[in-house]
Amino acid sequence: MSHTAKYDRLAQGFSEHEYADARAYAARWVQVICDCAPGLTAGRGVLDLACGDGLIAAGLAARGLLYTGVDASERMVDAARARHPGLSFQAARIEEFEPSEPVEATVCLRAFFYAEDRAAFFRRVAGYTRGTFVFDFRRPHFPDAEPILADLRAAGFSTIELRPFFLPQLRRLPAAARPPLYGLERSGPLARLLTRRVGRLVCVASR
Repeated sequence: MSHTAKYDRLAQGFSEHEYADARAYAARWVQVICDCAPGLTAGRGVLDLACGDGLIAAGLAARGLLYTGVDASERMVDAARARHPGLSFQAARIEEFEPSEPVEATVCLRAFFYAEDRAAFFRRVAGYTRGTFVFDFRRPHFPDAEPILADLRAAGFSTIELRPFFLPQLRRLPAAARPPLYGLERSGPLARLLTRRVGRLVCVASR
């Protein structure tokens, strides 16, 4: 089964199935993205590649950002439009899509590895992203980040930072437990060490 066919099948109720606390998970990602991209202010464009059913769409749009979501699954795009009427969603492969005009930030969560040619994908993103490119990956799946960073540099991204992200996707945490977890993300070497087993690394690239 292709990735597109898989997500066509999962489109109905995707966020409720994939996230134990979709609202909190989305809110945290919106905060992280905006913290990572200082130029992402009201009126600026943000492109959400592999947007699924629009998990982070409402949170970004609520900040006054000009949001566009893109997903290869037409059924996911239909689900996103149904959840977020009035926002822009388009069906396209992430490595083929190009916005009509440059955006301030491009986001690609849990999905950059779907591009068949990673280097070409990064070059395309660099061509239409004025400010910041944000994506994530898990260290167990990519134990050596250097090839990824090398492809980013070759694409023209000169400033690259890796930030830990620990909010669990499949487990609901009480609100009181979240601030200490977010503090742990900023604990430097300890946090980086922990990402070898848990959580994700957020890659923040700019030119």
